[in-house]
Amino acid sequence: MSEVFISRSSLDGIVTVPPSKSVAHRALICSFLAGGGTVEPIINSMDMKATLGVIESLKNNDNTLNCIESGSTMRFTIPIAAALGRSVTFTGVGSLLNRTLGEYTELLPLHGVSAESDGKLPLTISGKLKNGNYEVRGDVSSQYVTGFLMALPLLDGDSAVVLKTSLESKPYADMTVGVMDTYGVSVRETDFGYLIKGGQKYKKINYTVESDWSHSTFFLVAGAIGGDVTVKGMNMNSAQGDREIVQVLKQFGAKTVVDDDSVRCVKSELNGAHINAKNIPDLVPAIAVLAAFSKGRTVIDGAQRLRFKESNRIYSVVSNLKAIGVDATETEDGMIINGTSAVNGARLKGFNDHRIVMAFSVAALFANGDTVIDDAESINKSYPSFFEDYNMLGGKANVI
Repeated sequence: MSEVFISRSSLDGIVTVPPSKSVAHRALICSFLAGGGTVEPIINSMDMKATLGVIESLKNNDNTLNCIESGSTMRFTIPIAAALGRSVTFTGVGSLLNRTLGEYTELLPLHGVSAESDGKLPLTISGKLKNGNYEVRGDVSSQYVTGFLMALPLLDGDSAVVLKTSLESKPYADMTVGVMDTYGVSVRETDFGYLIKGGQKYKKINYTVESDWSHSTFFLVAGAIGGDVTVKGMNMNSAQGDREIVQVLKQFGAKTVVDDDSVRCVKSELNGAHINAKNIPDLVPAIAVLAAFSKGRTVIDGAQRLRFKESNRIYSVVSNLKAIGVDATETEDGMIINGTSAVNGARLKGFNDHRIVMAFSVAALFANGDTVIDDAESINKSYPSFFEDYNMLGGKANVI
């Protein structure tokens, strides 16, 4: 286990964040199903290793598919393997072993695939997926919808994904449909969900992965609280739902300048806001830090699914906010934060959660006294070079 020691400073300058792992997961799977083509750039994160490793195992007809600690890899590739008729066992490590398999253990047996599991990994499947109607809850995770959307075009007959509830984090499903369309596979959205024609073929292309909006958030929040940061190389027309961070920053009163491919955020007088995080759950840790330095009250709601991420992020965020002297309270689906003009350095828990570590590394920039955060190595899940970029902009972080 590693710790990061952070001293008070500010971030100023220009940074380019890594490519979107959400887009990359989808493009890598589409490329595999197409039988070729490149997907670039890809960073050497644990989540990317997970998807690349499972794809390699599928190519080699291995019996065991190790998703490491990537929920996206697990949820996307289970229906893919089923559609290909593979008899395999899915495994993982760490927090992934505690995350439920949701719809799959119920739906796969209804469509020709046996699924042996106690509701969590390991999961052993066998048989070949059959076309039909797939009734899926939309309020648990859009990743289940994405898995079926990518797999069902491979089947001989037509299928439908029927949403039993409203679809939360819908921008992620929109992203899936967009990436699939680039690979020549079409999905039709309907008032009940999605219609998917069978017998479609993914085409070989060379795919360029755009920069990650969720990664940009940490630096933009640091700029808004007390710096001057420009994040370059961003796609302003991106399907990534986390592009919403630009509007969220403005809602708090942050001075934000948007250019053709960049966003600049500078030190601003910030005021509390009401944020519904239904479609932007991954932004909540960073938004909560922004709220901590904003005058007045911030309410974040619509985020109940955060309790089932790499950590219980509602608890993780509120616990660390309290540790640095912020008045914060958990609610059933989010939190209430009363901002303050000063926070204290403290020993914080990273909860083995990359977004918690990165968010509170931003809070530590403005703390009175040094801050220590454990589980610093968890950033390797999505952004291994985070502290290099952080220090390049003027941060004082030392990972031990």
